[in-house]
Amino acid sequence: MRRLLLAAAMLGMVSAAHAADMPDLPILRGGFTDGLSKSSVNWDGFYVGGQFGFATTEIDFSRAPKSMTDFVLRDSILQAPVGGWSLLPKNHVQTTGFGAFVGRNWQYYDAVMGVEANYSYMNNLASTASDSMTRLIPGEAAPPNHTYTYNTTLGGGAALQLKDYVTFRGRVGWSGGDFMPYAFGGLAIGRADVSRFATVSYLKYDDFTDPTTGAASRTTAGPFLMTQSERRVNSFIYGWTGGIGIEYALLDCVILRGEWEHVGFSNAKNISVNLNNFRLGAGYKF
Repeated sequence: MRRLLLAAAMLGMVSAAHAADMPDLPILRGGFTDGLSKSSVNWDGFYVGGQFGFATTEIDFSRAPKSMTDFVLRDSILQAPVGGWSLLPKNHVQTTGFGAFVGRNWQYYDAVMGVEANYSYMNNLASTASDSMTRLIPGEAAPPNHTYTYNTTLGGGAALQLKDYVTFRGRVGWSGGDFMPYAFGGLAIGRADVSRFATVSYLKYDDFTDPTTGAASRTTAGPFLMTQSERRVNSFIYGWTGGIGIEYALLDCVILRGEWEHVGFSNAKNISVNLNNFRLGAGYKF
């Protein structure tokens, strides 16, 4: 019996020695989750900053005259075919811009979530387009031996300048030490000057074939001319934004960032705007 007690005491001493040599793991103190975090930077809190960017923009004028031609040709044989013409081109514009941002982060171990308001002023992001085209359009049903056609010309032009825009976006990031890659998405509101005009002119041909002699003749009516123009200053346009970026904690309270942002605006007077903004920025975290 004394031998069993002696063996048990020796085993207990060996176990205690091994336990003393083991590292002080957080899991042994009940801090399991904190112990798994690799982040050396606290991203939680409010932040503000400024930014500079380079933007490439596609402005699609192809449908700009449509609603105007639909109005002047309403309830006519010409409305449907002329309204389907793609008159103006898509223009590509490159420019620079600058702005500011303010936001709030919430950090849950290595995951970072936040909201941000972001403002961008664009340096002369503007484009114009104008053109005209002529086509023969079949007319309405005619009396026997008559054929109606319309020699129709559509002319038009448009211009757009995007002055600035603001985005409201949510962010999701991952803290990897001093770096934090992130993705974002949200709403966009822009301010733009928009103008456009449309002109429709046509000649109506009445081609007659004599049923007796087979002789052909043409009667012309017109020309007829209709025009409409419109201009809006500081018109608000709405859309969405999405993109990716990365932030670097230069100091505990100083952050640097680089990001790519895409913004797609809804049609402004039948003009669509899509923008890709590549930006660098710096901020202060409270």
